[in-house]
Order: sequence, then structure tokens, then C-alpha cells
Amino acid sequence: MNVGASRQFRPQRAILFDLDGTLIDSAPDITAAVNELLAGRDLARLRVDQVKAMIGGGVTKLVERAFAASGSPLSGSALEEANRDMAPIYRRHLTGLTRLMPGVREVLTHFHLNGTAMGVVTNKPQLATREILLHFHLTEYLGAIVGGDAVTHLKPAPDALLLALDQLGVEPTDALMVGDSSTDVGAARAAGMPVILLRGGYTQVPVEEIGADLVCDSLLDLPSAMQKLGAAA
Repeated sequence: MNVGASRQFRPQRAILFDLDGTLIDSAPDITAAVNELLAGRDLARLRVDQVKAMIGGGVTKLVERAFAASGSPLSGSALEEANRDMAPIYRRHLTGLTRLMPGVREVLTHFHLNGTAMGVVTNKPQLATREILLHFHLTEYLGAIVGGDAVTHLKPAPDALLLALDQLGVEPTDALMVGDSSTDVGAARAAGMPVILLRGGYTQVPVEEIGADLVCDSLLDLPSAMQKLGAAA
């Protein structure tokens, strides 16, 4: 664990989790969806590592990045059409290849038993998010689930975090954001929340360089990481 710059840190009443790269490893499913879309236009397949680098800005940004990487960038009405085609494809590739990240169920159970409110905030569409969380039986732990289409502005804007906290009845200074990328750090900072990042997620920038309050190896380290962050504040 690496402690970053200290900020005011109070005992947490709530934890907000990112989804892709934080709670779930969804890159194989997302890659399958992207490649089905590209194949429909006779374009070459992309590798999982290529698609993983595109995850985090929502489905629209994913499609734009995928076509750019394929050598056939789209814009305007052509990009809008590709996004319409992607919608049903994306919904067919939500849970077939997706797996939970290590320690998810154990950590959510730990905080649930301790009375900590929890929510998921993601740029993934709301219905897709709920379907995935239901598939893995995680909704019972969560008091708020906010997808990208439930707010006006995607992360790194704070909208999703603030909506989730409003649903949980918790102030930002009493909550923690847990994610894997600069998008999560930006959203947490804009919302006025401390943030912990996990290694092994979907970021092309080393997590130590993104500016989180603390970085830890996995979700299993989160309880001790929170204690360490509180002691450093």
C-alpha cells in the first residue's frame, strides 16, 4: 500500500465502488462485443489488452476508440449509427466472460456486516450495470446503483457520485471512493471525497501517478488501507 497526499479523512459511513476493473473483470466480454461490432463492418478484431485501454469513458467513447484503433475512425452520423448498432450487441455480452475481481464478495460482506452503506457508480449503462450485479448476487450489499445514463455528465464529473450519496443519505466527507483509474480520482476530487485506487484495473497510467490518497494491491487490502489512511490524515 502506498499513501499519497493526506487529506481530511473521517470514519467512513459509505463506500462507493467503480465497477469495471474494480469489482469485475469485464474486459473479455467488452472485447467480444467490440469485435462483434467491428466484424459487422468487416474490420479486424482487437485484442483484449487493446480494448482494456479503451474502457472507462462509457459505451459511446468505447465505440469511438474502437473504430479509431481499427484504422476506420468514425464521427458524426456514422458514429451515432455505430453506437445504435452497439447497444444490443453490448447487452449480449455482459456476464458470459466477466468474472469478479479477487476479494469482492468477502470485502462487501465485511463492510455490510459492519453497517457501512455501499454503492456502485459507473459509466456503464444503468440496466447493464444492474444485470451484472444481479448475476453475481451483489445487489443485496448495495444501497445505490448509478449508471452513466442516470446522470447528465459521466465520470470524471461528480454527478454519479453525488447522486449515489444522496440516495444513501451520506455527505461526501463521510464517504470514500474506490476505483482503478484517473476517471475515479477526478470524480472523487470533484465530489470532495477521499479516493483509494486498486492495482490491476483498467488504467494505462501507473496508479501511483494518478493522485489517489492511497493505492493498494486488491480489495482484500481495503479494510486495512482505510485504517492506514485514517491514521495518516
